[in-house]
Amino acid sequence: MDTEANKQLVTAYVEAFNRFDMAALRELFAADARIYGVLGYGGLDEVEPIWRELHEGMNINLEILDIAAEGKNVVIRYRESGRYSGFFRGLVGHDPTDKSYELTAMEWFVVENGKIATRWGARDSAAILRQVTHP
Repeated sequence: MDTEANKQLVTAYVEAFNRFDMAALRELFAADARIYGVLGYGGLDEVEPIWRELHEGMNINLEILDIAAEGKNVVIRYRESGRYSGFFRGLVGHDPTDKSYELTAMEWFVVENGKIATRWGARDSAAILRQVTHP
């Protein structure tokens, strides 16, 4: 396994995610990939609407702070930032405030046969809520 190639694949994911380029993302993930996050898990078809809301409602952007790889595993620590400008399902009952947020997030990837087979995401959703809804 080429850990540098795996890191480049995951870096390409971050770039495509930040552009919300679903065509590019579908090329990077295995057809049967599983994506786990704060709101549950599923394949690309299940997470695409959530990712769309993150971009349209939260203006999400991921900046890689650290990346490490060993074998088929790649781990990234991000600076996640955004601005609450529209609907996002986790903020039901809170009108958009146009406030910004920033936090540290982490994702763990498993790469198999040159594709992302599994992705786990961890972020402090309560910190986002505090930053975008409180005065």
